[in-house]
Amino acid sequence: MDFSDSFRIVNLVVGVVMILGGISQFFYPGIHSIVVGVYVIIFGAAVGLLEFQIPAQVSRYASFMFSFLGRGIFYIFVGSIILSGHWTRYVAGSVVGLTGVAYAALEFVPSIEPPANMREADQGWGAEQV
Repeated sequence: MDFSDSFRIVNLVVGVVMILGGISQFFYPGIHSIVVGVYVIIFGAAVGLLEFQIPAQVSRYASFMFSFLGRGIFYIFVGSIILSGHWTRYVAGSVVGLTGVAYAALEFVPSIEPPANMREADQGWGAEQV
């Protein structure tokens, strides 16, 4: 089965939740919250934009975003740095983190193929031209 559209929607929702979680970091400002908020907003925008266009630099330097396991670990990381303080952060961090756990688990389910944008950008290990 081809779940490309479903994965696209999930990734867009996670990107929006990341951006909202980053914005929520500014509700109780401190230097730590502001820095984390800026990074989470940038990460959320990048995740959303990857669903529409894949720049060559991203596939070269952030190739982990083109596998279920890599994207899952990235989502778990971002979800864990959102978790703190207010209930809105806990909700956003939990949504992003649990999506990451699901993506990491999908790496080990052979019947589910990666979405089209992951297959097109993934060149495999050692595919770099020297």
